[in-house]
Order: sequence, then structure tokens, then C-alpha cells
Amino acid sequence: MLDRDELIKEHNLNNKENVHTFHIPVMGTGFTVDTSLKVARYGISSVATIGDDVLLEQMRELHSKENHLEFTPISFREDNYRARRVTAYLNMLDIIVEKQFEDLQNSDFVPKSEITRYFRLLPQSPLKDLYNKMMACQDPAEKEQMQEVLRQSIMPGSIDVNIMTKIDGFRYKKGKQLPPEEAVAMSALRGFAESNLSSSIVLSAGMNPRLFAYMAEFKDFFPNESGFCKKKIVLKVSDYRSAMIQGKIFAKKGLWVSEFRIESGLNCGGHAFANKGHLVGSILKEFQNNRETLSKELFQRCKDIASSKGITGFKKQLTFKITYQGGIGTSEEDNFIRHFYEIDGTGWGTPFLLVPEATNVDDEHLQRLIEAKRDDIILGENSPLGVPFWNLKTSNSEKRRLHLIEEENPGSLCPKGFLSSNTEFTEVPICHASRAYQRKKVKALSEVSDKSIDVAIIRDEVLKKTCLCMDLAAGALIKNKIMTNVNTAICCGPGIVDFNKIISLEEMIDHIYGRKSVMDSTQRAHVFITELQLYIDFLKKEMERNSKGLIQRTEKYFIDFKQNISTGIEYYSELASQFSQQKKEQFIKDLESASERLAELLISDAIRATA
Repeated sequence: MLDRDELIKEHNLNNKENVHTFHIPVMGTGFTVDTSLKVARYGISSVATIGDDVLLEQMRELHSKENHLEFTPISFREDNYRARRVTAYLNMLDIIVEKQFEDLQNSDFVPKSEITRYFRLLPQSPLKDLYNKMMACQDPAEKEQMQEVLRQSIMPGSIDVNIMTKIDGFRYKKGKQLPPEEAVAMSALRGFAESNLSSSIVLSAGMNPRLFAYMAEFKDFFPNESGFCKKKIVLKVSDYRSAMIQGKIFAKKGLWVSEFRIESGLNCGGHAFANKGHLVGSILKEFQNNRETLSKELFQRCKDIASSKGITGFKKQLTFKITYQGGIGTSEEDNFIRHFYEIDGTGWGTPFLLVPEATNVDDEHLQRLIEAKRDDIILGENSPLGVPFWNLKTSNSEKRRLHLIEEENPGSLCPKGFLSSNTEFTEVPICHASRAYQRKKVKALSEVSDKSIDVAIIRDEVLKKTCLCMDLAAGALIKNKIMTNVNTAICCGPGIVDFNKIISLEEMIDHIYGRKSVMDSTQRAHVFITELQLYIDFLKKEMERNSKGLIQRTEKYFIDFKQNISTGIEYYSELASQFSQQKKEQFIKDLESASERLAELLISDAIRATA
């Protein structure tokens, strides 16, 4: 019989690490706000947004009472209340998950126990191999020894957080501007930095120099003597250039980026940060080709700055992960992307909206997601941020917005004001989705006398904005019986239509790892083809909006955009040889169809009205 150390060596378990190959990305404000409490004990990492301190406080009260923890409200009248609410919520998650995981470790290896479920969900791995060996073992002493090694070799998933860097405008109190540290993103960052968590902060929506500089004020973001960072930095990026630029900004402050999380510009949920037609296959290839260069350059910059600051954590080369998320729907796609491009993991978001064990969607909207058709998922102008936004148009949020327009009383009362940024009519910023702004803007449009301005089209654009602060939290509030008089918005990606039933956690993970399928139909375009089609749709829409004067783009912008898509199609034509014959034929056929659609788009149509 092997002893404990020999077992660990034989099964390569010296480095305890999470063996799941996927994570659950942030979705909305409420859908994944407490997902860690549902999946972290099984080794699955998830991301919660921490920008909505009101929701965090509501959820902290709920889970504190359910888990018999002391709850002391943090009033908005108290100093530093936003950051303190974030810290309190994250510390609560940490306490509960730690207790859940401890109970799991101590449970028996019997059918349906928590520890058995942990290993049942794992992908094929050395850890899973040892578990299977233990289950087949007939020697009681040897079996017990293997069980002990298994207990000590597992770990919970990470409780990661997200900050949307764009949500960082100045806050006001009684008309007076507060210090920069009180801005939403700055407060959220401080709350995370001062929490007990050892996890990652995912920064999305691009650069925010003020926020990035603020991170350098907290020691947990710097590596210790052994190179370990208690608080890791994850950058959500759209391409390699963005990764290099942002990585250098952090490196100049001695901060190491632990992961570059590539997200499809369009084939995702929520806000869609489209790049200029660069397709994800080409982007992944560029990361693969330049990974070592990126690592060495950023490390050297970090090391030089760190040495001048007395930071000793850069004695040896640090590593980073590269992951991808956006539109993956099958285990075949997941496997291909991970192995062909040599990345470290993937994100599965939208399908988990149909997994009640993992996310917060109220029953009414679960059914609407199940019934959703392709035309029900729209990439529109609903976001007050002015960024294209994926939206379920059959949601109560959309119904409410249209009803208010019919009643000639459009807009939200804006109780949270996180997205307030417009000062067209006021000194203190207000939100584009607020009733205050929309009333003023509609009135101003009614007084426009310039006949060259299409007032009706502009008015429609104004009234499209919806209250995301309240409505993206509504699903969590309704499901947990905190509030019922709210209207849910659903920010699913277009891939939701490939899933048409409620899915258990086991079923979803089995689907990800190819152990079963939860799709009823195999008639689904490859994830790369779907994004390609979305980019052609987006380009066409941009051209139409430009011709109507709703946006201002140059001729060069459209020429470059179209050429980038064309270059991507050429790359995919070469990539097709990596697929099976059947998949290859369909992939090429889809590429040819997309190429024909692209050729039909004439740049002259986009610039006619602005020439």
C-alpha cells in the first residue's frame, strides 16, 4: 500500500489548485451576486458585481439571517458607507463559503453527499482519477487513506468580483461634489481591497487611469516574497493591443495582471464592447503567438518599478492566465478553444441563467428565457451608458418602459443613480434613463426648428434608455422575496435560444464537459460563425445609424471595419482544416454566406448623409 506522500506524487497532487476548466462570469447586477454561495464549495469560481451597494446590503441581510450571522445595517448616512457595505458583504460570503467547504470536506464518501457531489462534478483530471480509484478500491485501509488525500487535495472556487470601470463618475451629496474616492468604482475597489477575500477583481469596460492608480494604494494587490498576490487583477479585454496597453499601465505602478480574460466583442451578454471588426479566432491566435513576449515585457516593467518601491515579489518570473468567454455553447467548442489556442480556461455565462441552483432569475422570466426566440434577444441602445446592450425584449422591464412612453410619462425615477453622467440640463449629473432627463430632452427636441434634424428618430433613441440599476437587480430581489414591485431586465446573450429548459447544476456541468448534452437541437452555428454574423449585423446597423446622423463615423472607420472582418474570414477559411469533415463543410458554407453578406454592404451608403 502506498503511503500518503507516494499517493500525492503518483497522482500529481503536489500543487493544490482548482481543476475546473470554466468559471461563471458576472451577469447583470443580481444574477450572480450570490452565485458563490451556491457553487464555490464545489470548486467552481464565479464573479459578482460590487457596484450596487444597495443590492449588496439587501443580500447581506438575507444571507446573514439565513446563516445565523449577526447583521448590523450600514446606513447611507454613515461615512464611507459604500465601501463598508462592499467589505461587509464580501466578508460574509467568505465566512459562509468557508463553513460550507469545511462541512463538505468532513462529509462521508456516500451517494449524494456533498463531497461525493464535489468529485462527481469534476472534469477528467488526476484528482478525478484518484477519486475513481478510491471508489473501486476493496481494501478498507487503503480506501480510507485515499479518502484522506482526496479531502486535503480539494479547494473551493474563488469568490471573484467585478467592477465596470466606466461607472466611476463623481458622486454628489446635497448638490456638492464628493471626493473622487466616493465614486462608485473607487468605493467598490476600496471595499474589495479591505475585505478578507483572497480572490480576483475583474475590471471590465476599458481603461480608467484614476481607478488603476488607486489600486496601487492597497498592499494586497502586490505580490509577497514568494510572488503570491492576495488580491489578483484580472483584465477583461477585447484584443491583444488592449491587453498590452492596459498591462503596461499597471506595470508602471508595479502591479501584476494575473489574468487576461478575452471576451467576444459582440457574442456575449450585457454590454457589448465591439471592436473594429476583429474576430475572436484571430484575437486568440495573436495572444497565443505573443504570450511569452507579453509576459516578459510586463514582468520586466513591473520588476523595475517594484525594486524602486521596495517591493520584493518579483524575484522570479510571474505567470498570468489567458481565458476566453463569449458564446461558447458546446463542449466541442470549449475543448477546441482551450486546446488549439492553449488558453487556461473558459467562461460560461448565459446558459447558467437557466440553472436556478446557480443564478437568480425569477420564475416568470425563467419561463420567458425558455420560450425566447432569436428575435426576442436584441442588441439595442437601452443602456444609459450609450454602449450597445443585449436585452430580452419580452421582459417586464421592456414592457414597463413602453407602457410609460404610451402614458406620456417616460423614464425612471432613478432611485440609485449609479449611471448618472449627463449635464446637458443640470449641473449635477443625471441619468439618460431618468424621468428628469427624458422629459427635458423631449421638450428640447420639440422646440428644434432645424428641418435637417430628424427629431422623431432622435426622440426614439432618447426613450430607449432603461433603468438598469434597478431592473438588473430585480430578478434577485423577486426570487429571494426581498421586493416584488420591481421589473426584471434580462441581459442574456443571443446563445440563450440554444437552451430551452430549466437545467440542473449537474446537467449544466456535464454539458460543459461533454458527458451529456442539454441542447435539443444540433442545428447551431459554430461560436466563431455566430460572432462573425453578429459583426456583419453590427456593421450594417452602424452604417444605417451613421447615415441618419445618430452617430458620427468616418469613411476610414467603415473601410477598416469591413476589411478586418474580411481578414478574419480568410483566417477562418484556413482554420477549417482543423475540424472534422462534416463540421468543416458546414463551417466553410457559413463562411461563404457571411462573405456574400459582407460584400453587399456598401460604404457609400453609410456616408451619404454626412458627406
